[in-house]
Amino acid sequence: MIIIGLLIIAIGAFCQSSCYVPINKIKSWSWESYWIVQGFFAWLLLPFLGALLAVPEGHSLGELFAADPKATFMTIFYGALWGVGGLTFGLSMRYLGVALGQSIALGTCAGLGTILAPLFTGQASSITTAVIIGVVVTLIGIAIIGVAGSMKANSLSEEEKKKAVKDFNFPKGIAVALLAGFMSACFNIGLYQGSEIHFDGVNPMFTTLPATFLVTLGGFITNAVYCFYQNSRNSTWADYSNGSVWVNNLIFCLLAGALWYSQFFGLALGKGFLTESPTLFTFAFCILMALNVVFSNVWGIILKEWKGCSRNTITVLIIGIIVLIVSSFLPQLI
Repeated sequence: MIIIGLLIIAIGAFCQSSCYVPINKIKSWSWESYWIVQGFFAWLLLPFLGALLAVPEGHSLGELFAADPKATFMTIFYGALWGVGGLTFGLSMRYLGVALGQSIALGTCAGLGTILAPLFTGQASSITTAVIIGVVVTLIGIAIIGVAGSMKANSLSEEEKKKAVKDFNFPKGIAVALLAGFMSACFNIGLYQGSEIHFDGVNPMFTTLPATFLVTLGGFITNAVYCFYQNSRNSTWADYSNGSVWVNNLIFCLLAGALWYSQFFGLALGKGFLTESPTLFTFAFCILMALNVVFSNVWGIILKEWKGCSRNTITVLIIGIIVLIVSSFLPQLI
């Protein structure tokens, strides 16, 4: 059962790491326009449909959320904070590329999200020695990949850097990625805050889906405010009425949103199979983030973001990926 849970989480991680590929197919839209449209699917529509799986016949989500308004509000609040992380997360990939940007941001998110969530919600007892060791090993893997990124930055000419990542800027990218990781950790805090928001008797695979919807709802609000502000500032409202690209862009935004949401849908389903192992249950968020980093670097290689790097740089990168894979299973072996 545990293997099935980890496999489901891994599939979700692979989908999330692939979500930026469809975005490259979007045409003639500014960043703020396609970001909020894909966010409509990723953070609003699909999480809402997912949450409905946890609603028994004769009941509603409104009834569930009204039963505990404080927990509902706090879950949305942490989601809004996570939304800030989502905004800067996109910038981290703008300056560092898919591979390195996701590695640094998700690594920070993995460590802080796993440790801070139980602490902030009075469940510190779930932070066992095995969980701490797993987090430390995950951060070591992220640090190794960060070293590979630094080696890449130092070895490539400015022309090669711009060719691989148009707006490559290592110092600025690192600062933004760390901020993104810190704020993104609020996602797991929100999930913990809303852990009791579910109907009794619901399938364990679906119990966290209502809380997931509340977190992503908070994130959608934050992103919508920023993106609509940018639409006004940059006079890009016309993007939404550009009929010549609407169908193409809507399809790829939907695909990107579905791939993104798959990670937390997979996390919810996967954790339903991890209840036999309290350690892995607590560590599941960190596993998801670590695997996101692994698959994002695979995509980075496919997209040739590491092209032109030395053999030593690639070797360090591969070592970091291997460490992350090991970290996903380590707590269960301790």
